[in-house]
Amino acid sequence: MAVPPAKIFEALGDPLRRHILTLLAVGERPAGELVAAVQQQASISQPGVSQHLKVLRDAGLVTARAEGTRRLYTLDPSGIETARAWLTGLLDPLHGFGQPLDALATEVARGKHARRTRPGTTDESRRDARGA
Repeated sequence: MAVPPAKIFEALGDPLRRHILTLLAVGERPAGELVAAVQQQASISQPGVSQHLKVLRDAGLVTARAEGTRRLYTLDPSGIETARAWLTGLLDPLHGFGQPLDALATEVARGKHARRTRPGTTDESRRDARGA
């Protein structure tokens, strides 16, 4: 299930959540380690950090997996890609049309090739048909 960009950017609006994402950019980290790192940045309780992690999970920006009694968090590439695609659309509004236009160009080229190589036609007969 894709998360709407608005929910992603709402989650990114908080500086502590952005800090958590920066911590996770180096790789998977246990919740306890994240709590300790965030507490060095701000005066926040463990439940407060857990709430920020929940918001990031709900926004599709991080995933969590259980390993024994620990929860390990990592960035979710699909959420990051959704944010990147939305931002790219701002910079290049025609970005999403690139692939369909490439496909159209391929079909046009195939049509030209098919007309040139139609069985029983030669360059001379085509010129005669045009009246050249």
